[in-house]
Amino acid sequence: MPEKYLPPIYWDGDAVAMIDQRILPQREKVVRLTTAQQVVKAIKNMTIRGAPAVGVAGAMALVLGARGIETADPEVFKKRFARICQQVKSARPTGNNLSWAVERIFSVLVENPRASVEQINQLIRREADEILREDVAANKSIGEWGRSVIPHGARIMTYCNAGALATADYGTALGVIRAAHAADPSVQVYACETRPFLQGSRLTAYELMCAGIPVTIITDNAAGSLMQQGRVDVVVVGADRIAANGDTANKIGTYTVAVLANAHDIPFYVAAPRSTIDPSLADGTGIPIEQRSPAEVTHLNGRRIAPGGVAALNPAFDVTPNRIISGIITEVGILRKPYKKAIREALQK
Repeated sequence: MPEKYLPPIYWDGDAVAMIDQRILPQREKVVRLTTAQQVVKAIKNMTIRGAPAVGVAGAMALVLGARGIETADPEVFKKRFARICQQVKSARPTGNNLSWAVERIFSVLVENPRASVEQINQLIRREADEILREDVAANKSIGEWGRSVIPHGARIMTYCNAGALATADYGTALGVIRAAHAADPSVQVYACETRPFLQGSRLTAYELMCAGIPVTIITDNAAGSLMQQGRVDVVVVGADRIAANGDTANKIGTYTVAVLANAHDIPFYVAAPRSTIDPSLADGTGIPIEQRSPAEVTHLNGRRIAPGGVAALNPAFDVTPNRIISGIITEVGILRKPYKKAIREALQK
């Protein structure tokens, strides 16, 4: 992104500032949030979205929530803070990074049982800042590992938005593309539009154009045709939750792209930090799938595009089975089959 471009989420004094992604690319607007409840609302209404970014936002929400608890009694504080943690954790169910961040912040209380409320607040802020810092570092490492799987002059297909806007900065799948383009300016990208929220056409195309990386938007249902014509060399996507066996949840429609890539012998890679991995789930059948409002399907920019009264399904995510994933690009390396062993070892590093 250009130097003038603000990070997707950052501290503005004692407030959480974030870019309102609902109105990009038409307008760049920063919202300033001062309570945990405001951040939870921003997560739910997709002012901020993308699993790593939501995890960072959750951690920062807990800083605000802790600061708002008016008591000097550590036990009272802990009980009230636990309720705030649950509210933040439930803001969006599919992505693992949010629950991971909440649990990591809450562990500060567990590991410091004799700390005063003032000390706990300081420790929570320090841990949230570390989560933000680690996410940016992890994304850049993902990019460095991932560029090795991108052929020279590659035509890369990506789905949804796994760029700086979906993280604390730099991006996961787009981090791979950024690193690949820096080493080989001839690479180019096909960005699927990603209905119904259009993260691909609104956000991915916007980010890549800002970065000077050649990008072409395609409709979601054009992906197979381009692959059939031999115009796609590799697919790289992000992830919202990865099970212990490598099954991966990502934006609805990812599974379709993965099946098409597999049918055409095109490598299909997932790029995600280890915080996206949920080792408590044996496989993808246990991943909760968020169901969003049918109005996101029947309306576009608030205007109805479908017949009044028609039913609509709007699952926000689907699950791609590990057997059709070529590799999972993390900050500690590229994980390959058998994924259970590779994931277990990666989490121990």
